[in-house]
Amino acid sequence: MKKTGKLIVFSAPSGSGKTTIVHHLLQFKELNLDFSISATSRDKRGKEIHGKDYYFISLKEFQKHIKNNDFVEWEEVYSDNFYGTLKKEIERIWALGKNVIFDIDVKGGLNIKSQYPDQTLAIFVQPPSITEMERRLRNRKTDSEEKIKERVLKAEKELKFAADFDVILVNDELEIAKKNAYNLVNNFLNK
Repeated sequence: MKKTGKLIVFSAPSGSGKTTIVHHLLQFKELNLDFSISATSRDKRGKEIHGKDYYFISLKEFQKHIKNNDFVEWEEVYSDNFYGTLKKEIERIWALGKNVIFDIDVKGGLNIKSQYPDQTLAIFVQPPSITEMERRLRNRKTDSEEKIKERVLKAEKELKFAADFDVILVNDELEIAKKNAYNLVNNFLNK
């Protein structure tokens, strides 16, 4: 794959606020960012839109892409719920002359960083606590009790990887986290 633009990775456990922060950063034209749309085999949640929030593909189609080595990274995040970044998605954004911003799981984020070490800023968004993260998940009202418990268990494991990222951004106060994220990204893009 041709390596041209920069890559900004935001990873975090569910409920940490990474999606909110990524959407905030996309508003700033001077950052020249475009959102990397992940592919997933899971069903849509809420008002998610195919081709905007995710590329929703069947499990069979996802596995075919894996076999064809079409992904930069992929993972079975939950049982039969695969997520991944298609190589052609990064190429699409770089062809526009833009930098790629990712809202991606922890292992996927570290995978991208390992493949593009000099071009990637990997930011781990950390919730103030597991309790607060669980409260945020409940307030979203998009997941079953079983799913919430699964996400909390996964978060406890993911938090152990925080130190492997370039920066840990604690999202205690959202407005402060948004400002800090902007400064981190802006400084990285301008160095």
